[in-house]
Amino acid sequence: MVLESFQKFHDNGTTTVTQSKVARPTVVRKKFAKPPVKVACLSCRASRTRCDGQDPCSNCLGKRRKCSYLPSKRGGPRKKKRASSISPEGIVPQDDAHSSTIHPAASGFDESTGMFGQIDGLSVPGAGLRSLDFPSDVQSMFADLFIPHDAGHPPAQMEPTPSPSNISTQSLVRTYGSEHDILNAYYDFIHHYFPILPPRAAPASPDRPLDAVGSYSESPTEEPLLLYRPRSPLSLALSAVLALIPHPSDLEPSSPTSVIRRRTYAHTFSQLANASIEADCELHASSTDPSQALSSDRPLINRESFHPHAPVELESILALLVLSVYEYTQRGNLLKMRYRAGQALAIALDMSLHSLGEEYDEFAEARRRAWWMTYYCVLQGSIVSTTPLAIVANDPQFVTPYPRFAADPDGWAVLMQAQQVLVSATQFVIDLNKCVSTRTNMPYIYERMQQLDTWASSALAQSNLLPIVPPSMNCSDGMEFTTAQSIRSISRIKLSSAQIKTHRFRAFSDIPIFIKKHCDLTAANSNGLAACNSAKDSRAQNGITDIRCSCGGLEPFQQPSSEYTPSTASSTSSDYQSISQYSFTSGFPFSIQHSAKVCLRAALLISRMFPSLPIPQPIMNEPKSPQGMTLQPPNQLPRTMPSFACCLMQGSYAMLMIFYKARVEKQLSTDYGNKTTPSDRLIEELRQGLERIIATVTNYAAAFEALDGMRDEIEGAYQTAFPQS
Repeated sequence: MVLESFQKFHDNGTTTVTQSKVARPTVVRKKFAKPPVKVACLSCRASRTRCDGQDPCSNCLGKRRKCSYLPSKRGGPRKKKRASSISPEGIVPQDDAHSSTIHPAASGFDESTGMFGQIDGLSVPGAGLRSLDFPSDVQSMFADLFIPHDAGHPPAQMEPTPSPSNISTQSLVRTYGSEHDILNAYYDFIHHYFPILPPRAAPASPDRPLDAVGSYSESPTEEPLLLYRPRSPLSLALSAVLALIPHPSDLEPSSPTSVIRRRTYAHTFSQLANASIEADCELHASSTDPSQALSSDRPLINRESFHPHAPVELESILALLVLSVYEYTQRGNLLKMRYRAGQALAIALDMSLHSLGEEYDEFAEARRRAWWMTYYCVLQGSIVSTTPLAIVANDPQFVTPYPRFAADPDGWAVLMQAQQVLVSATQFVIDLNKCVSTRTNMPYIYERMQQLDTWASSALAQSNLLPIVPPSMNCSDGMEFTTAQSIRSISRIKLSSAQIKTHRFRAFSDIPIFIKKHCDLTAANSNGLAACNSAKDSRAQNGITDIRCSCGGLEPFQQPSSEYTPSTASSTSSDYQSISQYSFTSGFPFSIQHSAKVCLRAALLISRMFPSLPIPQPIMNEPKSPQGMTLQPPNQLPRTMPSFACCLMQGSYAMLMIFYKARVEKQLSTDYGNKTTPSDRLIEELRQGLERIIATVTNYAAAFEALDGMRDEIEGAYQTAFPQS
């Protein structure tokens, strides 16, 4: 007590002691007598208690709960919490009342705020993507600036990026020694998910990546020395993706050395591909006689075609499509993703690929695939970034017939329709934000929601129909049967994501914390306008900032039911009553319960369809392992080209929000504590669905670094929701 009369605690975390009038205040102790640990365990992070960093930590040991650690890689500003009470020693007391276990509803929504914050971030465009376009030292600088170093929010774990000249030469990179081997690897690792080329023109051959790689030059700024440099922009772009797949002879493919080496080679191949594309589009007369160049046709490319049934002039378009996916899944750069797709679109339109007729020759299938995959990628750029379309999706000038799978004649039509539904649902999100913020044209929103629901349901039913033509392994097109099945699964994933985007606002509009998060109720009370605060906040996701929240702008479309308004949330009741004049409940074509069920079914379907996608199974030569060590088994190879990875985030977001609602319903139930309630069965199904999604994104992240953040975001929210798993 005597010490307290002489001490004064300041907001900057220091304690000053008042001495004589002539003496200055002296800083004697920081806020913490012992510095906080760099990484706190998941249970302590969830309960906002201080962790000692041990394994297991003292908190988990005392409470007999599982103690596990997951390094945080999330960026962005976080608000500092002010301590309400400080002990004489300057140590913040631990609050044992908060724990990661589920408690009865007396505590209301307050204890779930942290969990909701983790869930809500999954709906942001580009959520979880790690950007590799910023040096690691710059990332660390901003991480230190914005993230408080406390136990609840440890600093982002940024691995150092050593210069290439300092990297060990033990790790190998998947590179190939000929165009034929690169083309064969394309069909093994890429074609099933991204069929930009016609079927194989030659039988499959063993996968033959080189067992040695070139060495680095003295200067770390120069590119690696390649043993073989691909000749085509398409083979270069494919090499950029293939280099990300761990080499079969790499004994430690997940080591920092191997990851950095693969990253460096992939980026080198992508830069060479861009340079080759520029060379293919260059008119030789433009540098000597520009007026002559203006009157010339497209440049002639004197090079053997990469695929015998694909004309050489298509290779720049196809390379740009591959690079568009590369920028998204490996570099985490949404802007460049859309830019590469836009470049491909400009070239395709210039070649009139969008207006081809029904004539069919040896190059017709390649031209059709080049056009419709360009169309697909342009729409995908709008989907993942929640931005307006650069083209009209149903432009009547786009008359080129769809390509064809021999085993599934309708497969391409199903895929393109699914893409159109998903991009329309994304535009619906944009329109909803505008209409709610301006309080205008809401009848259009209700009508559009009904149309999208009908369209998505019809397209999903069509995607579930089995192909009429049975697979014929005797013809050359029969080997595309697996690709056709994969395309059907991708279509279902996209349609399910469209259903979530269409219904998620209505499904979760009865959760007070959701409304409080996404709406400025004060502005609504005074001006009759609801400005979305969260949409204005900068979302720093490991280098990706200033991305608008795709679910922002949601209004409280109805009074929250008493089921979801615990006593501790009563402070917001006046806010809801004051804006009841803006209620839009009567106009919605679906109830909250119906929309929630749609989101649940769609999310669970996404969690099942992703694992159904085929795993690459190349033909392997006899393994050559030094000292008898076991090589990487084929079933651990990652899937590739996850341009639709945003659907993983949509499915996770929906399942975690449903879990959030189910948890509160269980707490408010009179049968709370029983083991056989419907809520328990639902929660278990959600847990299994989230585990399937985590396993899928982990498989992708083995090759694509930008998806590391997605895995960590989903897994972090999962561990908070299911701390004992």
